[in-house]
Amino acid sequence: MNHKLLLQAPVHKPLNGWINGLLGVLIFSGSLPATKMAVQVFHPVFVTLARAVIAGLLALSVLLLFKEKRPAKTQLLSLAIVALSVVVGFPLLSALALQYVTSAHSMVFLGMLPLSTAVFGVLRGGERPRKAFWIFSCLGSLFVIGYAIAQGLSASPLGDILMLLAVILCGLGYAEGAKLSKTLGGWQVISWALVLSLPVMIPLLYLYLPSSFAGVPFSAWAGLAYISLFSMFIGFIFWYKGLAQGGIAAVGQLQLLQPFFGLALAATLLHEPVSIGMLGITVGVILCVAGSRRFAK
Repeated sequence: MNHKLLLQAPVHKPLNGWINGLLGVLIFSGSLPATKMAVQVFHPVFVTLARAVIAGLLALSVLLLFKEKRPAKTQLLSLAIVALSVVVGFPLLSALALQYVTSAHSMVFLGMLPLSTAVFGVLRGGERPRKAFWIFSCLGSLFVIGYAIAQGLSASPLGDILMLLAVILCGLGYAEGAKLSKTLGGWQVISWALVLSLPVMIPLLYLYLPSSFAGVPFSAWAGLAYISLFSMFIGFIFWYKGLAQGGIAAVGQLQLLQPFFGLALAATLLHEPVSIGMLGITVGVILCVAGSRRFAK
């Protein structure tokens, strides 16, 4: 089987954009709980650098294996924005935030991510959703934020500011990468963004290496492995392809489901408390996603 063709094969049904987007969201849902597992032992800066280097070396191997052409000079600025946003910005800021807040608390801010992505989809992607789309999008975000606040989660102003900045940068990186995916290809976008960051990330990783890895528990290694392989590379293959196929603003609304998948993982892996009211809110969010999908164009 030609794996390159499998990765690049164009799909014309809009539904497949939502399927790919959902797969990306499912993979990303483990990012914050896995990051929390890693930063409980490793320094957040080391975690950010390590995930970028591991994913970057994997991306470089895939690009060489498939003999991909280098990006055009006109695409380098967009790739730099993607790298600064989703390779460096969101991973670093969210890792720093998780020193002050629980992964469950950080899910509050993921409720704002679809709005951030949609706004940048308008600014950078030229999309123009209908007014009803914004109503459903805002309502879905309010459901997520209201639910998380209702849990009585303790607040940290510094942690909240870091997560807010992380979400803004992530929305920019998602929209920019989706726009570029239409000409460069979904997996090629994240691959080249990771490769472009390697000359900076590798020397910094050497500087921030821990003095010893003795006594590091399996949970920390597992968390680092997940965010390096899945959150930083594999998830983007599905996510950017889904955004490019189904529309940045429309498919981006699937991110409203990410906090609930993440909260379930936080409760399972980190034993963080999650209210049973999640079920009712999830139904409301799903209805908002369906409504925003209908009025996205």
